[in-house]
Amino acid sequence: MSRASLRRLAIAAMVAAGALLGGWGGGLVWFAADLATRVEDGSTPTDAVVVLTGGADRLDAGLELLASGMGRKLLVSGVHRGVDLPELLRKAHVAPAQAHCCIALGHAADDTVGNAAETAAWMQGEGFVSLRLVTAAYHMRRALLEFRRAMPEAAIIAHPVFPDAFKRNQWWRWPGTAHLLAVEYTKYLAALVRPLFIPKKSERKP
Repeated sequence: MSRASLRRLAIAAMVAAGALLGGWGGGLVWFAADLATRVEDGSTPTDAVVVLTGGADRLDAGLELLASGMGRKLLVSGVHRGVDLPELLRKAHVAPAQAHCCIALGHAADDTVGNAAETAAWMQGEGFVSLRLVTAAYHMRRALLEFRRAMPEAAIIAHPVFPDAFKRNQWWRWPGTAHLLAVEYTKYLAALVRPLFIPKKSERKP
């Protein structure tokens, strides 16, 4: 290959990389601007309240929803192995006697895909068809994507929480928030395209 051809190839590669980076950056700006700023539906009861672990504010919100009658049972998905219900409730300052009947812990999930699979199995076992999903606002879009894939027939209501450490306004000025958004947006893109590369279980060869 001639030097001129190599130069043209290098330029084309740089242009393509720049276009991809520009598209990713534009998508990140949209992703950040489109984050929820409030709970859209805070009044519709569901069969279950499902909390994805990752912050005390999520568990607090889930417990409040359960106490106010917004769900018949609460599932906390993604709990560290070895953590039991009394320990979790002590950390949340809830009397264990008040909650044993209505709270379940899921220890099987290591990521959002696992959260969705764990919840789908639990919902089926309970005979539930609706849930209120509690997670951080920045995580909600990807969580809804995975949960709707795992439970296409279930009614799912988003209930975002808003961690104090997450600086939505002028997020680009806060390195921690900017990094978190960049990672979450990239994970969301990966979740979108994953079905193109990983066949459904029914399509896999035995």
